[in-house]
Amino acid sequence: MAAHAAVRVRHYRSRAWALPVTLGVAYGFYAGFLRRTGRDVNWGDVLFGVVCGVIVAALAFGLGRIQQSLSHEVRAAAYATLFGGAMGYLFSQTGASVLKSSVMGLVLGGAMLVCAFYVFHTRE
Repeated sequence: MAAHAAVRVRHYRSRAWALPVTLGVAYGFYAGFLRRTGRDVNWGDVLFGVVCGVIVAALAFGLGRIQQSLSHEVRAAAYATLFGGAMGYLFSQTGASVLKSSVMGLVLGGAMLVCAFYVFHTRE
């Protein structure tokens, strides 16, 4: 029994990576699709999608790891910043101007701020 008690059990959430990876894969596929712009898929488009997906997944995973240490307001702002920045960047891949992409990112980020703030205050 003593040998069993000496084994440290890590209590991590076993699926803490599942949502960030899913978001990263979906984001990467869509980013690569937008970059393609009607021509055949090449390795540059695939690499672009993979890099975009890895970056979004890493940011989402990092935010998920530290979210419990943040207050409700700061956590909502962090999710809004990540979402607004990611969507604004995707919108810029359609050929839109920087100003239009920035406005779209701010609008979608603002919507995420309101939604996340509501969820964090009513569920916790």
